[in-house]
Formats: sequence, structure tokens, C-alpha cells
Amino acid sequence: MSHPSNPPKPLGVAAIGYAFMGKAHSNAWRNVASFFDVPAFEQKVLVGRDADAVAEAAAKYGWAESATDWRTVITRDDIDIVDICAPGWMHAEIAVAALEAGKHVLVEKPLANTLAEAELMTAAAAKARARGVQSMIGFNYRRVPALALARELIAEGRLGTVRHVRAAYLQDWLADAQAPMTWRLQKETAGSGALGDIASHAIDQVLFLLGDQVTEVSGRLNTFVGRRPGAAGTEQVTVDDAAWATLSLTSGAIASVEVSRVATGRKNSLQIEVYGEKGSLLFDLENLNELGFLDATLPVREQGFRRILVNEPEHPYLGAWWPQGHIIGWEHTFTHQVRDFLTAIMDGTQPSPSFEEGLNVQHILSAVEESAANKSTLTVVRH
Repeated sequence: MSHPSNPPKPLGVAAIGYAFMGKAHSNAWRNVASFFDVPAFEQKVLVGRDADAVAEAAAKYGWAESATDWRTVITRDDIDIVDICAPGWMHAEIAVAALEAGKHVLVEKPLANTLAEAELMTAAAAKARARGVQSMIGFNYRRVPALALARELIAEGRLGTVRHVRAAYLQDWLADAQAPMTWRLQKETAGSGALGDIASHAIDQVLFLLGDQVTEVSGRLNTFVGRRPGAAGTEQVTVDDAAWATLSLTSGAIASVEVSRVATGRKNSLQIEVYGEKGSLLFDLENLNELGFLDATLPVREQGFRRILVNEPEHPYLGAWWPQGHIIGWEHTFTHQVRDFLTAIMDGTQPSPSFEEGLNVQHILSAVEESAANKSTLTVVRH
């Protein structure tokens, strides 16, 4: 008489950090299994430094318990996945320790605050991968269905040879000179300002959409408000408010990247334009269910940008959600991210973007910073 095999033990998940990104990631963990077929998992523990605040967050976000010591949590036998939503200056220490403890790791972007830390993390990820332990960096905009569709159209040759790309990520939460100091405005905790925070997204999109690599960088950084009110009175801002970069790509295409946290009136606007010999694509995060497409192979009298409403079941990720015409939002990108991560763990494959891809972006960010400081153009060697 045969006996049914026991179902695999659910994967235990620990998330570290419960603020902005911790809330976004928690929402994804709480909802992903309702819409996608993923391996069984349990939201075991949410970790934060303030015991009362993290306990309250854990109860609200669907975690079974809370803790204040991440070091103890990552050694637990019931924890299989560590999701790092803590600030960048903590990424390297937590990620390396978790990988060495045999835990699959998802970490928010940018990979780390310094190249040296990013390289340590990537080396630890490669070593862990040999033991079947997976890792991924959270560039969630890869999971916007319209941008995933844009990548497919480019790969299919619908734009022909891509000549140039414009990517602008603009926010205004620091436009007011009296906006208070935060950890994001200090180099020792944030690493950089708009450069690492949002240029990392814009640069990753250029690489993701084109399947290309950066060979040369020219950059400029600027801090428009050098001092802000803080706990110790007026404090010095030690990171950039805005950044600009021109990127040369292996294919011969040129990308222009502009990011700002002082762009008055822009709340969270990621605009991407891709221009090819046979067509062009337009995207704006503030209308994330739409993709503009111009087919230049049509007769001139028929040409013009047409609006693709990206919410059909045939579009990336959307078959799991609502009937056609019902739009999805920013938070869904994190649900798609968790879905892809869990699927890769189940299949034993390397999820993308890998730590290596995150390190590549880190090298480009570092080159932008160095170019800005030296007023020079730098050659970027892929690592």
C-alpha cells in the first residue's frame, strides 16, 4: 500500500525593517499566495530596533511575531528566507551573515552603500549559490507590467536598433529648504542621495530594457540645500539632491539619466523614453498601466504614439489579477517580486536581478560620483 508523500515544510520568512520598505514588502508577502501559485511559506517574524513599534507593525502586517535582534533570528531553524528592508548601511552585514547561515536573501536596492560592501555581498552570494542558497536584489520596477512588456517589444525587435534612451526619476520631498534632516541625507548612513536612492532604479531600467551594458560614464551631482533643521540644530547635508549622467552602452546606444529629490511638483515620476530606428516607447510611472508605442514602419500618415493599456491577461503578471480594464498599482510590483523570488527558490534557479547585477549598478553609480568629482568621463569595466 503506497502512502502519500508528506508535503514540503512551509518556508519560514523573516523581514528586517518595518518602515516604508518593510510595509511594502510585508504587503507583498501577505497577498502573493492569494493570486499566484507559489511554494508554501509562513510570515514568521518581523525585526526592528524598537520593540513596541515593531510588535505593533508585526500585528498589523501579518507577521506571527516580532523581534529586535536580527542576529538571533537568522540562526533560527524555522527561518529559510531573510528579506532585508533595513537602511543601506546595514545591508552588507545582515546579508552576508544570512547567506552564510544558509538563508535565501532578498535585499532592497541599492545593494550597499559602498563598492567594497557590495563586492563582499556578491562574493557571499556566489558562495551560497553553490550550496543552493538563492539571493536577489529588489529593483521592483522590473515588475511593472508595462515595463516588462516594453522589454519584450524591444527584444522582439519592434524598435529596431535602439539609438538613445531618456530616463528621469523626479521627486520633490526635499524641495522645501525647511524639510528636516533624515538618515537619507547623511553619507555615512545613506551612502549617497538621489544618486543611490533613485538613479539606481533609472540605471537598472536602462540595462533591463535594453539587455545592454554601460561602457562609459559622465556625471554631475548637486546639493541645492546644504543645511537642514535637525535634532542638533541646523545640520550639514552630506549627499546630493540631484544627479545627471550620460551613459554610453555596448550596443552604441546613449542613455541620459536625470534624477532629483527637489523637482517641485513631481511626487514620484519615473519617465522613460526609448527611441529606435523602427519605433519608440514612452512610459511614466504616474500612469503605470500605460505604455506609449510608436511604430515607425507604418506609413507616415498613420504614425503616432498609441496608448497600450497594459492590463490584459496576455500581459506580464496580469493574468493573476483582475478582469481586463481594472488597473493595478505601485504596490503590485512588490507582490510580483516576491512571486518571482519564491518561484526561483522552488525551481532552484538564480533569480534576477542577482547580486552581480546589483554590483554592476553599484559600479556605474560609483563612476557617476567619481566623474562628477573629477569633471571627467570614465570607462566602466563590467564586474
